[in-house]
Amino acid sequence: MNNIILCGFMGSGKTVVGKELAKITGRRFVDTDELVEKKQGIPIKAIFEIYGEDFFRDLEHEVCLETAELKNTVISTGGGAVTFERNAKALRKGGRIVFLDADFDIICERIGENTNRPLFQDIDKARALYDERRPKYEAAADLTVDGSMSARKTALTIADFMKS
Repeated sequence: MNNIILCGFMGSGKTVVGKELAKITGRRFVDTDELVEKKQGIPIKAIFEIYGEDFFRDLEHEVCLETAELKNTVISTGGGAVTFERNAKALRKGGRIVFLDADFDIICERIGENTNRPLFQDIDKARALYDERRPKYEAAADLTVDGSMSARKTALTIADFMKS
């Protein structure tokens, strides 16, 4: 079975949907952000603060290459991962990419006051980033799904697509 790779903006539901999708399809679940943190031994926010975004993006690329080699896995990617062609290309070798397209207002509700998201500290900058990334998610994806639905409904929609 091919991997199912979930992409989308932070707060689009990749982790929640991914875990539900893994249950439905009998696949295991991995989160690239968690793998980056494990590899470096510190949270992503600290990686950004100590080493900078470029260092983080290189770690993220290593993790994308590694996860593309997995089998029978639902992979939740970090919000910026597939906006870099090298990551999208690596991940595409291991499965199909699904874009969870959630409205920015819904994303804001989901994230709330979460300060662990280094690129969501300023709402106007976050909106600009969302607008910049959205076409890149669409370009990388084999399927775009409404990320505003419930996690269960979204996961079932993706599972149905993967059967085809």
